[in-house]
Amino acid sequence: MRGAKVKINTPDEIAMSRAAGKLAAAVLDMITPHVKPGVSTEELDKLCHDYIVDELKAIPANIGYHGFPKTICASVNHVVCHGIPSPAKILKKGDIVNIDVAVIKDGWFGDTSRMYFAGEPSPQARRLVNTTYEAMRAGIMQVRPGATLGDVGHAIQSIAHRDGFSVVREYCGHGIGKIYHDEPQVLHYGKRGEGLRLEEGMIFTIEPMINAGKRGVKELQDGWTVVTQDHSLSAQWEHMVVVTADGFEVLTPWPDGTGSYEAIA
Repeated sequence: MRGAKVKINTPDEIAMSRAAGKLAAAVLDMITPHVKPGVSTEELDKLCHDYIVDELKAIPANIGYHGFPKTICASVNHVVCHGIPSPAKILKKGDIVNIDVAVIKDGWFGDTSRMYFAGEPSPQARRLVNTTYEAMRAGIMQVRPGATLGDVGHAIQSIAHRDGFSVVREYCGHGIGKIYHDEPQVLHYGKRGEGLRLEEGMIFTIEPMINAGKRGVKELQDGWTVVTQDHSLSAQWEHMVVVTADGFEVLTPWPDGTGSYEAIA
């Protein structure tokens, strides 16, 4: 991180980022009732694509990004991230699914993801999903001027390890704005007081991937799909945040609030 130039956004730039983030969150809200047993991830992808283009008048950011073919990443059960939607992948009762979406609006990127249950999950699956949300929330709650990215990572790993889960280290959060993946890299593990010191106007994602088993992952031959090496379940949540004068603002809030999940404030 030494020497990495992290953009400090102006109020007008933050407003643009906020607008893009709001649209990305709207996609995840729209798709919620469609995530159920018997639906293919391809169907979910088409619904998201058409909503982004036709309703939000925005651009699906993932299509063609380094060759990625689809609008969303749909990562089911032991898929950690970057699952490619497919007509052959039919959701089954009890599946857990991460849907990760990014949009471009007026040149600004909005990027967010959340977990869904297709039918009633197993107790372990529900616990993993809930703990991963709690870990993301704990990381976000560390964000304020003068705090460090090590504070964020430490808060996340502390929650995951408390419940016997492991933190994926190969993938991390990132700066975002007019560039999709920018500095800084936001690790989901770390030591308090270490790493980049946060300043008002920085915008980045916090998106921990937590495994029920060991932290090892592997990429499949398609060059995208990442799975747990031990085939254990994996969960992920993602929000965009901006560092404010006295803390943080979530730029990808859910339109109807956090429901049964604890609010982030």
